[in-house]
Amino acid sequence: MFVEVEGARLFFDVVGAKFILDGPTMREKPTLIVMHGGPGFDHSTLRPFFDRFSDTHQLIYIDHRGNGRSTGVPQSWNLVQWGRDVKLLCDALGIDKPRVYGNSFGGMVAMSYAAQFPSHPEKLVLSSTAARLHLETTYRLLEERGGPEARQIAVKFWTQTDAQAMDDYVRVCLPLYNPGPPNPQVAEGWARAIRRPEVSAHFILGEMRTMDLRHGLPGFRCPTLVLAGGYDPITPPVCSTEIAELIPGGLGQLHILKEAGHGIHRDCPQEAEHILRSFLESSGS
Repeated sequence: MFVEVEGARLFFDVVGAKFILDGPTMREKPTLIVMHGGPGFDHSTLRPFFDRFSDTHQLIYIDHRGNGRSTGVPQSWNLVQWGRDVKLLCDALGIDKPRVYGNSFGGMVAMSYAAQFPSHPEKLVLSSTAARLHLETTYRLLEERGGPEARQIAVKFWTQTDAQAMDDYVRVCLPLYNPGPPNPQVAEGWARAIRRPEVSAHFILGEMRTMDLRHGLPGFRCPTLVLAGGYDPITPPVCSTEIAELIPGGLGQLHILKEAGHGIHRDCPQEAEHILRSFLESSGS
């Protein structure tokens, strides 16, 4: 399904009904918008894990502008527009007070959205993400796990990002994002995803290297759960701690799962589900 917003055609998919039968009444479920990472991939990398929350929420998966099945010109591939698209999507679909989950790049989009429209979300979840990069920490951690080759490939990827650099990074560095043997479900997710390397290159070589979303965090007005994996080299815990400390008024909650890498649901699905359900079902901050 698609909506037209400001020169782009945004793809979204829905899992679960908005209203469910509850005896003689129809009970409304809150909407949870689930936003993928990348950029340059699509929402399918987050499935099937998040489908399970359709028992308590109506899930809306989106492909960000320029990603997956969505369209949009390169001039509009920026965090301000990607964050604005979340609000525009909600306006088009009649969604009020959504709960918004953003993983990795999706978390950056979520921060942009909440900074621009602080009264719009009911709750936020920022998972394995960063308000700004800490690349020296990333290079060090990748070298510790993959040797000098991993560091060299990472430096080239974050400074050049041609097609060969991207292929090398996916081959050598991406497996170092998470501990243990490869997760078959994660591998299936990457295999079925629609890849848009031009969007990755545009963002990584441009805005991502210099972005600093810290200025928007003190303006947040909703409870915000910040999740991190202790093993994560690309958005290490220092990034999540920085985010949580800047969210005002006790609205920020920080959970670091030491055993998990990038995307805690991939390595610790039971713990991740428990933390997410507790936060989403709580009445206060």
